[in-house]
Amino acid sequence: MARTSGPETRDKLIRAAEELFAAQGVHGAQLRDVVTRAGQANPSAVQYHFGSRDGLLDAVMAGRQARTESVLAPLLAAAPDELRALVAALVTAEASELRTDRGRRCLRISAQLSHESGVRTRTPHPTLAGTGYWRLIERIADRLAAGGLPEPLLLERLDLALTMVGAAMADRARQYLDGAEPLTGEALFLTDLVETTTALLRAAQPEQATHQQGKDPS
Repeated sequence: MARTSGPETRDKLIRAAEELFAAQGVHGAQLRDVVTRAGQANPSAVQYHFGSRDGLLDAVMAGRQARTESVLAPLLAAAPDELRALVAALVTAEASELRTDRGRRCLRISAQLSHESGVRTRTPHPTLAGTGYWRLIERIADRLAAGGLPEPLLLERLDLALTMVGAAMADRARQYLDGAEPLTGEALFLTDLVETTTALLRAAQPEQATHQQGKDPS
């Protein structure tokens, strides 16, 4: 067994966590199994290198975010301030993770964390603070605000749209990992996801929204 020190061991733990978090769930996977999968003898290896399960999860997501950012940067620079173009940049960047098994596992993990991004409070999760991904979210939010969507509804709708994109990507990733045959080719899948997400965001504001903002439906 390898000793628990150095960047090589950290990487082994991260890769083991990606496999188990994707297959068994972020909260279902046992840290002792992560340690064993990484080939480590010290049962406290995760605590030693990352402090906690959350620290390990943040490291997994930081790596996934770094890969996506490299794809997103030129797309974000070229995208006009038009809703469909911004959604297309988001979907294209996320789809880059479908190219590898590692990325596919991380898409499955991300979908479990979709409501932890901070969108609903406009306060990014630490792994998203200062990223191109968060700037893209803000640009999409600005487009929705310019269309007259009130803030509470805007944030709920944006969070729902991001959750939908994440779930769709995770399901596609699962099919690839399982060797299943998708119903549609990838190009059609991605184009339809852009159109569907854009349509969701552009949906007409309910008439009662102006009268019931923030009110309990009861």
